[in-house]
Amino acid sequence: MTDPVTYQLFHLPSLDERRVARTQRIAEVLGSSLTGQDPTGPAITHAVAHHLLEGAEQAAHNRDAELLSWYRRTELRDLGYLTATDTSGAAHLLLNPPHEQLLQSPLSDTAYYLINPQTSPAAPDKHALLAAALGSSHKHGFGDLLDQYAPIICLLERREMRDTLFSWSITRLPGTVFTDHVDSPEVLARDLIHEAGHHWFNDALTAASVSFPENAAFYSPWRKTIRPAFGFLHACWAFSLTAIYSAQVVDTAPSPAQGFLRNYLTDQGRLLRDALPALSDAVTLITSGPLRDQLSKAVDAALGCTPGAVHLLPAQ
Repeated sequence: MTDPVTYQLFHLPSLDERRVARTQRIAEVLGSSLTGQDPTGPAITHAVAHHLLEGAEQAAHNRDAELLSWYRRTELRDLGYLTATDTSGAAHLLLNPPHEQLLQSPLSDTAYYLINPQTSPAAPDKHALLAAALGSSHKHGFGDLLDQYAPIICLLERREMRDTLFSWSITRLPGTVFTDHVDSPEVLARDLIHEAGHHWFNDALTAASVSFPENAAFYSPWRKTIRPAFGFLHACWAFSLTAIYSAQVVDTAPSPAQGFLRNYLTDQGRLLRDALPALSDAVTLITSGPLRDQLSKAVDAALGCTPGAVHLLPAQ
């Protein structure tokens, strides 16, 4: 059952037009046509284009003419062997590189991966895990978010439920999500929703021409430190989405994922409540009324489905 309050909000007006324009600019830089656009929309082509652009830039910097040529001539249709299709028919690319192939560079504070000529298909069990995770996201109202904001999914380390799971996204690779994983579709969907939520929020801020004062900073209970308004609001948004999703699947998730998600909801309820005093001030910095309302509604919905929540964010 989806939450009707939350999920009419993942489509941004004119986003497709901006993606097409950005993809075309990248194609012009690369001297490529970047044809073979997926019929479900420009999201996956846009995401692939950024991999090709970053790869070409690094190849040029390293004076690797052969690799530069590969990045300039590659198109979406050439990467069909990486495609993972969910039950909705939307295409995603699934990457599962070994740890030693991750890159470190000024592009990102964290390790990342770029599609390259040696990129190999993920194993069938990884495809099955992703298909189940995407199916769960669609069932519970987050399918459009993942189709539009996580068209490229990079599964990294396989871990146990008791381990710390790391996931991240970087602004230079919009639409790509990097995440560790366990053998639970519900937990994987949770982490994909979190990172896709960050990509969505970036686009939403850009679309609404929202910027924040440099000196605006707030205490983040997630990081246990003072963070700029941008990062603090990102956290409030992304963790709210994952709490709402987790609350919808927790009762039907198999063990041990059920216990894991129950503990997660308890933690997120506490952290969101701790963030409320700062959020009441921070949310006023979002100059777009619709975006401010969307964030407030998401936080309220998350608080309403986590244990111990009694105080919701005041209406803006």
